[in-house]
Amino acid sequence: MMRFQDKSIIVTGAGSGIGRAAALQFAAEGGQVLCADKTDGAGATAAAIREAGGAAESLQIDAGSEEDVARAVALAVDRFGGLDVMFANAGISGGMANIFDTPVELIAEVLRVNLIGPFLAIKHAAPEIAKRGGGAIVLTASVAGIRSGAGSPAYSASKAGVINLAQVSAQQLSGSNVRVNAICPGLTETGMTKPTFDYAREAGKMDRVGRLNPLRRGAQPDELAKVALFLASEDASYVNGQAIAVDGGLSSSHPVTKQEYGRTAV
Repeated sequence: MMRFQDKSIIVTGAGSGIGRAAALQFAAEGGQVLCADKTDGAGATAAAIREAGGAAESLQIDAGSEEDVARAVALAVDRFGGLDVMFANAGISGGMANIFDTPVELIAEVLRVNLIGPFLAIKHAAPEIAKRGGGAIVLTASVAGIRSGAGSPAYSASKAGVINLAQVSAQQLSGSNVRVNAICPGLTETGMTKPTFDYAREAGKMDRVGRLNPLRRGAQPDELAKVALFLASEDASYVNGQAIAVDGGLSSSHPVTKQEYGRTAV
């Protein structure tokens, strides 16, 4: 499939994890990708795309800075002749402190990157995408934004905001043919969760990673990226204003007595 042949695409957080996987997949399907990240990993991702014969540029940005986001959009338009897809994926965890141990400065920073960042992506990308006759914006939210139990107060609140932002933006872009959707990853092996996966491997406890979801495992970045690409493609041409959970089934249930195959756990 070449769903993104000659399409102009921006991926934030492209230096690692879901963003890097998505950038590589977009390019493999013919997309021209601007890899944006706060780290120099953006350059490494862009280099990998070019080595594989694809088209890519890189840019170091702060996803929560309006100046930087505007600069990324302008660069994509200049280098690739316009903009078709924005994948606003960059985010930070903010740790696991509870409400009473979370400094105001920390929650402000998490909201700046995780919520204001996607807002800025929509604000600056949507007009350019509309000029091309339409396209897609995909935001990275989280199962932590659906209900409690999957992240800290700061992180969870920021991701709940992203889900609502996708809905509001889809409505406010009515008639533009610009679709806005979000993916809600469950536990995924990325730079953010690397300590958890590394510890589990070293301790021989990988069977406990993701054990609360029905698939009984964590996800790999490629699995999330595939859903982001679906939402960005014409395959999802009638999907708009939605938040798609990609979590192995974790969010499909409220807490209940755990069921084991063939019997009820006690």
